[in-house]
Amino acid sequence: MDCKRIRNEEKSMRSDEEVIRHINEIIDRQIQPSVELHGGKVSLEKYEDGVATMFMSGACSGCASSEYTLQQGILQMLQYYIPEVKNVLKVEDPNSTVDPYYT
Repeated sequence: MDCKRIRNEEKSMRSDEEVIRHINEIIDRQIQPSVELHGGKVSLEKYEDGVATMFMSGACSGCASSEYTLQQGILQMLQYYIPEVKNVLKVEDPNSTVDPYYT
């Protein structure tokens, strides 16, 4: 599947599994390469009722900018391509030993 934008009329025909596949594709192709530049890692922990919960690890875990990245970067991108996504939440890696990226 290409990272194509899904029209609103198409979304009612998609299963949660299809939405999850599309979210993971967007993460792999468009989100992760950006956060990786700063030593971060983002992955989908779960998707339920229009909410994508993202696991933030590496330099993303504990970073002061991670909330901005989540709301203004990840949420905006997912909503652009995947209209089923209504919100994103984050779970930080409690075992991260990487220093957060600050600028």
